[in-house]
Amino acid sequence: GLAACGDDGSNADDSDEPITIGSSLPLTGEFSQPGQAAEQGYKVWQKMVNDSGGLLGREVELVVKDDASNQNTIVADYNALIGQDKVDLLLGTFSSLLNLPASAVAEKAQMLCVEPAGGSPEMFSRGFKYLCFTQQATSDKQGKVFAEWVAALPDDQRPKTAAYPTLDDPFAAPNVAGIREMLEAAGIETVYEETYAIDTKNFDTIVSAMKAADPDLVVHGAQFEDGIGLTRSMLKAGFTPDMFYETNAPSFGSQYSDGIGIENTEGVVYAVSHSPDAATPGNAEFVDAYQEMFGEGEVPEDAADAFAAGEVLQAAVEAVGSIDDQQALADWLRENEVDTILGPLSWDDTGAPTGEFLIGQWQNGTPEIVLPEEAATAEIKLGWHPGGAG
Repeated sequence: GLAACGDDGSNADDSDEPITIGSSLPLTGEFSQPGQAAEQGYKVWQKMVNDSGGLLGREVELVVKDDASNQNTIVADYNALIGQDKVDLLLGTFSSLLNLPASAVAEKAQMLCVEPAGGSPEMFSRGFKYLCFTQQATSDKQGKVFAEWVAALPDDQRPKTAAYPTLDDPFAAPNVAGIREMLEAAGIETVYEETYAIDTKNFDTIVSAMKAADPDLVVHGAQFEDGIGLTRSMLKAGFTPDMFYETNAPSFGSQYSDGIGIENTEGVVYAVSHSPDAATPGNAEFVDAYQEMFGEGEVPEDAADAFAAGEVLQAAVEAVGSIDDQQALADWLRENEVDTILGPLSWDDTGAPTGEFLIGQWQNGTPEIVLPEEAATAEIKLGWHPGGAG
């Protein structure tokens, strides 16, 4: 860790060698789709930085390993990045499940860990000094804007009952718990709750029990694969509640609509960190660069989050003017705001962000931003209408 921080007796900032930035991502396994998108985001950031003269005048070189969505592998990978590859800086992996152990390795080595996707509150309850999360809010607060909107609906439009199927995952569980707490406080009765294992493939029993409970609203705490799986099971069973909110999966654009059928996306609501249409600094340039490198079509949210992590790391390095002092980099981020393609980001002393998420909704086969109003690309609509617009 000391060598990686440049404390080997030489000044790393005097070097003409590339600045090496290490990460391990789930390029295969359960989280491979968001992991591959994150790698794309890192590569777009690398290219744009290098095309602009590099970082501190030095070329940026990425060292990316595949952790195969495995917690044991992620620990070995970050130890190798620090101890063997001797990278200068670190970027995080995807998911709280993997970033919990990855950030612990970085903390032990006293290296800044800027992570693009790991919002579990547990991440920030450990007293870490080198951790920084580059989305707008931790997972327990990501559905806050949606829950506030539901609670404020007129009596004849507000759901009376809700169901909460939830993946046993450090991101999904607090996400749903935060929404549930707010909706129960608004008088919306919980009629079903179930936490299922990460390797669950058959959701028919869960859906059957939900259908029997007949909730007006389903809030599903999901990653991608189970998000598709449970929704397909709901459609197969003819269980289509009045409102449907799902974490993570609906933000995957065409991968989501292909997975459940584009005609079944109408009205699905979700939280999201990035809009390709946002007028945030550098966003249009990022979208153009992404599409030039990886093809036309929608830009994955996880690619944007990873790009923003690169922006945040870059801002700290340029402000401090050095990669030698990792503590100075971490301290600077806790004391400053950084403009990113996600909007302005700032952090508390734990490295947790202090902002609010965007809320998206599928409308007419297209994902739109519907809340808050000042960021909206369309007005939010009531109801889930599988089979087409309603």
